[in-house]
Amino acid sequence: MDVNGTVAEGFEPVRAAFERNFASLGERGAAVVVYRHGRKVVDLWAGTRDVDGDEPWQHGTAQIMRSATKGVAAAVVLMLAERGELDLDAPVGRYWPEFKAEGKSGVLVRHILGHRAGLPVLDRPLTPAEALDPRRGPAAVAAQAPAWEPGTDHGYHPLTYGWMLDELVRRVTGRGTGEWIASDIAAPLGLDADLWLGLPDAVAAAGRVGRAGRLEAAPEPTGGLRVRAKRSVTEAYDDPGSLTRRAFAAITPFPDQNDPAYRASALPATNGIATADGLARFYAALIGEVDGVRLIGPATLEAARAEESAGPDRVLVINTRFGLGYMLHGTASPLLAPTSFGHPGRGGPLGFADPESGLAFGYITNGYRKTVTADPRAQALVRALRAR
Repeated sequence: MDVNGTVAEGFEPVRAAFERNFASLGERGAAVVVYRHGRKVVDLWAGTRDVDGDEPWQHGTAQIMRSATKGVAAAVVLMLAERGELDLDAPVGRYWPEFKAEGKSGVLVRHILGHRAGLPVLDRPLTPAEALDPRRGPAAVAAQAPAWEPGTDHGYHPLTYGWMLDELVRRVTGRGTGEWIASDIAAPLGLDADLWLGLPDAVAAAGRVGRAGRLEAAPEPTGGLRVRAKRSVTEAYDDPGSLTRRAFAAITPFPDQNDPAYRASALPATNGIATADGLARFYAALIGEVDGVRLIGPATLEAARAEESAGPDRVLVINTRFGLGYMLHGTASPLLAPTSFGHPGRGGPLGFADPESGLAFGYITNGYRKTVTADPRAQALVRALRAR
């Protein structure tokens, strides 16, 4: 496999790990970018643009980020809070009165970001057509009773997180999260061609976004994470009545991620699209300046990565840690160091930053595994970055 791109001196182990992902872990097409103190030090890509095709991956090929989208969407709420347009400690119902139904008047904005709202499931899942209507998802969540008392415990909200965030932003600003990302995150950072929530028609027509799909199982890596799920986790995913299964089935059946209508929609939990550079540059601008642009100040950054939730996760059935909209370093999703924060995408993608080292990381792929929070390919790159 020919690997394209460059690495700065001292980052050669990341290139070696990236090459091994293709040689040993069945990678089809992927890219990884790392920034250090606002300067790009790793920029690699290889393989095919489409998981089922032969066209080569180009510099600037983009892919669906899946739940790595959540980290980008969370920044919108944090930026609004920093500007005084939103209070993280306010009840969601202050901005969205209909949300208070079914005993949810005590749900705070920070509960959504910390996965403590108690709303990971819908009693009636949405169809794909309903899910792509920006009004239907929020309305369904507003009418839903919590699965546990909000604020008392945490559990990952794989899909409902996005509807709650989007409606909150819309009620406060009059614009959807996708519009906000385009104007206040992508444009200032020069990422108009690298980061989207709601793919523009012109970009779709240009064929820069690859086709994504499921990869067959690959051999487990040696010396890395044990990727075989525990029995309790497997049982939770197999049980149709479990919070786990119902949370991931809030849209049933799940839309085709390659469908133009899906890509053009804006689901802040799951369908952002980015290049690896777009994802890494975004995180670099959370922890410092990138070409003179910084998205949030130091106080907001510290609030974002302060622990909001930790311990047994009611949905993922493993121990997870969350800050305000971001997963924190831990056994569920190992990042660079205890000071790191970010968000994985189910089955592969990963974006994170580490303020202490000044490193920001973005990895995207067109091939998805069955993993949820710690894909072996992404983890191999993280280990290489940590050990350099």
